[in-house]
Amino acid sequence: MDTELALDPPREILARVRAHLPGLRTADARVARVVVEQPQLVIHRSAAEVGELAGTSAATVVRCAQELGFKGFHDLKLSLARELPAFPREDGGGGPLARVTRAGAEAVRDAGALVDPAAFEAAAAAIGDAARVLFVGVGTSAPVAIDAAYRFSAVGIAAEAPADVHMQHVHARGLAAGDVCVAVSHTGATHETLQSARGAAQAGATVVAITSFARSALTEAAGCVLVAGARELGLRLEAVASRLAHLAVLDALLVAVAERDPARSDAALAIYADVLAEHRL
Repeated sequence: MDTELALDPPREILARVRAHLPGLRTADARVARVVVEQPQLVIHRSAAEVGELAGTSAATVVRCAQELGFKGFHDLKLSLARELPAFPREDGGGGPLARVTRAGAEAVRDAGALVDPAAFEAAAAAIGDAARVLFVGVGTSAPVAIDAAYRFSAVGIAAEAPADVHMQHVHARGLAAGDVCVAVSHTGATHETLQSARGAAQAGATVVAITSFARSALTEAAGCVLVAGARELGLRLEAVASRLAHLAVLDALLVAVAERDPARSDAALAIYADVLAEHRL
């Protein structure tokens, strides 16, 4: 349980409730969904009324608030009341383009609030010191992993991202202590990504998870967890917004790793620039 949640800056509250949803018990999860989907209503209702909306009891509403790290339901309502003015109205105009780009921008901003600074620093240190770094991801996470390996290679990191899931697993099992496996997964429940993460951990490598939910099979397998990107856009496009958040986290890691060893990154970037120059008119 995140006991510091009630002390977070207001913008973080709804993002963190979303991130903890998959780990909640069924009744608690129904309450959390009411909070996420109808926050304006929740701040004006009693625990019993919210419980009725969620098909459960007032006691469950209070318990859910405590599971999320608040002192109680009243504390949750106060936090929501502080947060809601910072969020634009969904019917604020501009049509799908404005709504989707606004939500995408908010997903990236949420990433900065959600990611644990200590975990971020640990991930940057592990990647910067690693002999090998393996990026794994399947489905829509695969392009994110491949792009990350390309960019980390450009700053002097021995990075790879096999496209084939079997090769991801083989390479993960071939890692050793001092190596790093960065597993990218929106849900944290993709079987192939889990196989690679668990294989890397068994081999003694550090597993860094970049995911959208705080509790999942992947977060259990990882030694370092960076949670970002659980904002929902509707039409089942929450995974699209998560890609923006995951890319932002990877960009931040790239900068942090490069700044840890400027000589290495500058030398690698010089080679990178020379090669690109040969491919441009």
